[in-house]
Amino acid sequence: MSLSTKSTDLIKIDDKKSNLPIKFNPNEINQVLQLVDKDLFLKNREDVKKYLPDILGRVLARIWIDKSFKDSFKKDPNSVLNENGVFLPDDMILEFQKPNSDRPKIIVYEKKQNSNFKIRVVQLQLVMLAGR
Repeated sequence: MSLSTKSTDLIKIDDKKSNLPIKFNPNEINQVLQLVDKDLFLKNREDVKKYLPDILGRVLARIWIDKSFKDSFKKDPNSVLNENGVFLPDDMILEFQKPNSDRPKIIVYEKKQNSNFKIRVVQLQLVMLAGR
């Protein structure tokens, strides 16, 4: 996603037709889209289960509005997390499934060395509901 130099909108909206409060100060956009406030080194399964769901929720939200972030995450999810200050234990594997659907899914597995088996630790999926 590219941001226009004229506009401070994160998502381009015609102001005359919308009353959505989506404007951001250009200096705050990076802060709003950050996954974590400071580098986070997760050490074990308990850390992953405690902290990663919130972070991956932010990832899914950003994927929804930022195409370049989505493309990068689709190619190499671990690197994108590292670039954004989130470091997983070596025995954790991230899979980004259904990246081109309306319901992308991120699954984190634990895989011990010298083992072919992996255990699902965390799973998040973007599901959009509309009710009336």
